[in-house]
Amino acid sequence: MAGPAKPDLIKHVLVVGEVNVDLVLKGLHAAPAPGQEVLADDFLMTPGSSSMICAMGLARLGNPVAFHGKLGRDAWGEYCLDALRSAGIDVASLQPDAALRTGVTVSLSTPRDRSLVTFAGAIASLHAEEVDTALLERAEHLHVSSYYLQKALRAGCRDLLARAHAVGLSTSLDPGFDPEQQWGSDLSDTLQEVDLFLPNEEELKAITGHHDLLDALIALDNGRTRTVVKRGRLGCATLHEGKLLEVPAHVVDAVDSTGAGDSFDAGFLHAWLREWSLQDCLRWGSACGSLSTRGMGGTTRQASVDEVQALLAGAA
Repeated sequence: MAGPAKPDLIKHVLVVGEVNVDLVLKGLHAAPAPGQEVLADDFLMTPGSSSMICAMGLARLGNPVAFHGKLGRDAWGEYCLDALRSAGIDVASLQPDAALRTGVTVSLSTPRDRSLVTFAGAIASLHAEEVDTALLERAEHLHVSSYYLQKALRAGCRDLLARAHAVGLSTSLDPGFDPEQQWGSDLSDTLQEVDLFLPNEEELKAITGHHDLLDALIALDNGRTRTVVKRGRLGCATLHEGKLLEVPAHVVDAVDSTGAGDSFDAGFLHAWLREWSLQDCLRWGSACGSLSTRGMGGTTRQASVDEVQALLAGAA
């Protein structure tokens, strides 16, 4: 396992993404059906969105993080701002807008998986040109999540990533799920400016049209972008020298899988930005994703460095 990071390898991360609250309903007794009421065993309101969960996971691991996005001047928006501030994240560029409504996601969680219902609200309102160069210049890495939900950002996403590269940043992108299930040919063009691509297995296969994992990874091999695929209980994988490099998930007392992939992103980026080995990056991503499932919601039990190191030491 990689040792502590050298001070000169601690990099500032700018997360550009969506802001919303997660309302998590745990332990559904049955699948929801029209005209019927379904009971849940527990409920939690927690910071949501792929972008916020990744940002808070990075901060929990000790990385300096700034966040930029759109939110309403409402109770949900104030809740998200307070959560980000409490995590030590720089929110100076986040300006609540009275003309917008902050997004809300309802997570319907069972012991096996979870389903999401989202009111996008302000999520679709952020344009790439609103991320100014001065904001980029204060960071060393740019992470973008929820490519398909951020409709206004999507159109200019490649340009934003190119501007980040032009001022010396590395870049990463988590596409998230496409609610319209169109997936779009524009992503291939955007990936030309992405250093690290972080889909889950379902997203990867839908984007490429390949059902075989190796074929799907090969299809996205553009000579620049490293694609790391998140496989839930099966761990994670990436293409290395033409073959699958795989790392398993960890067995923990799982409570809720909401946001596990976003915590994976945080763990992988934590190691990748410190230039640790590819194997270590996969192991840190897998550990952070697994450990995040110990509590309800995406942020309540995100891993600390000590917790990751203890888990990896036990698995060695």
